[in-house]
Amino acid sequence: MEKLDKRMEELLQSEGDLTEKQRNILAAATEMFAQKGFAATSTSEIAKRAGVAEGTIFRHYKTKKDLLLSIVSPMMLKMISPFILKDINKVLDQKYERFEDFVRAMIKNRQEFLENNLQVIKVVIQEIPFHPELRDEFIKHVGQKVYQRFLETVQFYQAKGQIADIPPAMVLRYVSSVIIGYFGTKYVLTPEGWDDEKEIDEMIAFLAKGLAPV
Repeated sequence: MEKLDKRMEELLQSEGDLTEKQRNILAAATEMFAQKGFAATSTSEIAKRAGVAEGTIFRHYKTKKDLLLSIVSPMMLKMISPFILKDINKVLDQKYERFEDFVRAMIKNRQEFLENNLQVIKVVIQEIPFHPELRDEFIKHVGQKVYQRFLETVQFYQAKGQIADIPPAMVLRYVSSVIIGYFGTKYVLTPEGWDDEKEIDEMIAFLAKGLAPV
């Protein structure tokens, strides 16, 4: 079993209104949802991993879905959102001369964040498509706060003549799809056998060529 992410462990310990059993349940559920996925994980497995009776889980969380939301919603608000916003702003606050340099800095920045918070991010990536509540939480705590800044960054490079004159929101969708696809494949689907530098170089070249002015 993967060791619980350090920041996740610190966050659980900081929640003073949680009992020790609840902390153990949330920690076990996070580990198992990250490893096996929500659908493939049973509450009996979580109980065994947490060292509690299965009935204890249902005394605190009515359903397995409630348990999932109890993990992701607070993490989104207290851990993921602040760290995403803080780290993204480090990149957005700089004006890189070339669009390619900006994309490279953003990829490296996000990769470091993912590797430091991999378990919770795995749960979010795996489960958002199947649970509208999680998507709404992500949009509320993260998406709305960075979307406008990304649009402004796209407009900056369009004004420099480095990106085609198409709607900035469309550019953002294209770039996000490629980068999120890369991270999703690397960290969720096929985590072994990657040459990161080569992959990133090819991805940036692909985006720069595809978005270049005609």
